[in-house]
Amino acid sequence: MAWVETVTQSFRARHESADTDDVARALDSLEATRARLEIVFPRTAADVTVVFHRSSRLLDLAHPLVPLERLLTAPAARRYVVGSTGGAHTIHVLAPQALRRRASAVPGSREMLERAPDVLYARLVVGLNNRRLPPSATPARLLARLRWAWLVEGTARYFAGQVEHARPAIARRLREGERPDFPPKLRDAALLGPTLIDLLAREEGPEAAMRLACFIDPAGPRHALREAFRGRSLDHTEGAWRSHLARIAGAA
Repeated sequence: MAWVETVTQSFRARHESADTDDVARALDSLEATRARLEIVFPRTAADVTVVFHRSSRLLDLAHPLVPLERLLTAPAARRYVVGSTGGAHTIHVLAPQALRRRASAVPGSREMLERAPDVLYARLVVGLNNRRLPPSATPARLLARLRWAWLVEGTARYFAGQVEHARPAIARRLREGERPDFPPKLRDAALLGPTLIDLLAREEGPEAAMRLACFIDPAGPRHALREAFRGRSLDHTEGAWRSHLARIAGAA
């Protein structure tokens, strides 16, 4: 099947011709996400190329780190690891039809997967605004991204609108796994990181979430969270977060 391009104001998509209508809707969503992020973040990415792959096998061949990232993610969130960023202006992600096939029957699963391109775009925006967390493969920056994965994934998935659809997956994670760390470690970054950013945005506003994402505190994540929540004790913030998790899981 022939590969074609679809171009909008900010994005250039490469995809198979049979996916044209689905891709057009995905690009409309990406343009809306870019407009929202432009209000909050100092900079947003333009002229972004999005490559849509028709199967997980093709995606994994193009980006071998995707299956590794999936393996390092808690089982409750693995189905939502469906793409990667390649440099500062390229996204690789499953095509919309493949995303729909990957969804489970639980409420919210399809909606979370439909927002996957928006998540990856928001991840690009975080890297664009934070010099220490760009999508770069140098060892030092890769280690920083791993240490701060809860912030990168949490910010991207919060601003892409995934949190409200993640309730069943979060409830499953809390049932199946050990008590999550605070802040969430790598295996919980994609699913629980967004809930911590959601708590911050609820209490201090979306601008506070943006500021946290745009600056890597040399003193580390816990100090960064103390500052983000206006200096209150980490015990207080951790308790508020765990209560927030329980409310989300209880509403699933």
